[in-house]
Amino acid sequence: MAIMRAKMKVLNVVEGTGCETLAFGAVYKEDGYPSDGTDEDNTFARWTPSAQLSMTITNPELLGKFNIGDKFYLDFTKAE
Repeated sequence: MAIMRAKMKVLNVVEGTGCETLAFGAVYKEDGYPSDGTDEDNTFARWTPSAQLSMTITNPELLGKFNIGDKFYLDFTKAE
């Protein structure tokens, strides 16, 4: 069972030889949120206003699957 869910946005993709380095950041809305707060990104940004994640992937099945601006949920589950 996940203890936390984050919503992250791909900020950068750097292609290498047989790999990609992905940079993620917490979601936010550059043009502001609706005054009633109904935007889902607003809900995530309220509780996680800042986050950064960088990872290098080498799985050939995943290369080219991440694009700048794509959003993903990250579920954190404690490893035993």
